[in-house]
Amino acid sequence: MTGNLYRGQAGLPFSSSLRIYEPLEAFPPEQQRQLVAEGGKAGSRAAVENAELQASLGRITRSGGDPFPTGRTDLVRMTRVPGGRHAAKDKDGDDAGHLLYCPSQMVIRAGLAANALMDGVHSPLADLLIPVSQRDKHQARIDRINAREDAKRVHTRASTWGIPFSWFSLFAESDRKDVVEAEGRILTVRVWTPLTEALERARFAVAHLALAAPDLDMLDDLTQLTEWLELFHAASMVELDYGAVADKVYPDESPMDVRLGIECLAEGDMTGAAAAYRRLASRWIPIRQLARAS
Repeated sequence: MTGNLYRGQAGLPFSSSLRIYEPLEAFPPEQQRQLVAEGGKAGSRAAVENAELQASLGRITRSGGDPFPTGRTDLVRMTRVPGGRHAAKDKDGDDAGHLLYCPSQMVIRAGLAANALMDGVHSPLADLLIPVSQRDKHQARIDRINAREDAKRVHTRASTWGIPFSWFSLFAESDRKDVVEAEGRILTVRVWTPLTEALERARFAVAHLALAAPDLDMLDDLTQLTEWLELFHAASMVELDYGAVADKVYPDESPMDVRLGIECLAEGDMTGAAAAYRRLASRWIPIRQLARAS
């Protein structure tokens, strides 16, 4: 089972991620050494995804009632982009690109997820789901990390049962795409863009929505997203990882529909904006309804 866990996620919620990959120099010296060491052991991207999924399922079933990661190890995703001061050379002496790193940061992310869960349920149920003693124990782990790293820069955002429309505003139809397939189905689609371009697109969307639709929830989402992107090194890359939901929606024109919808709102074209929203809704509302299916 463990070898094919990533390929066969039947019964698990659709989970998508928005990740930032930074150059090594963006991290503190101690963390740089950890990233290089963990990255050297990471293996293929599929192996990293499988290891993270396996670890999360293992935490649910382990004895002791502690569902949180311990932080003893942390998975690292890497990607290589052309150019840069630390670019490697291939055997012919050509530019083989330089590595960017995205640490999983599971201790911090698990704490944030637990806080969000606690905010959404009544206290007695919250205590049943995650006992106070375990939350306090995990907070101590977070405090230790905060004491030695810049914990404000959480490199991954996750979403279940669909992708927030605000995420699509960071990408364009021309951006690089990796379609990962196996056994006749799509495991995921990953879309990449430089952080500088993602920021430019996000600021464009915020500026236009602030004038045309200041009460739209998406404006708040985009404002927070822009502030998050501004925390990272300018040479970073942004990755949208669809996850298993890609098999249901790809090929996906959501980035174009979001862009057209914002442009139509800015031009006062309510008909065009409504048409773009209908296309998005027809694609994503059925996915979100699966979260309530029995």
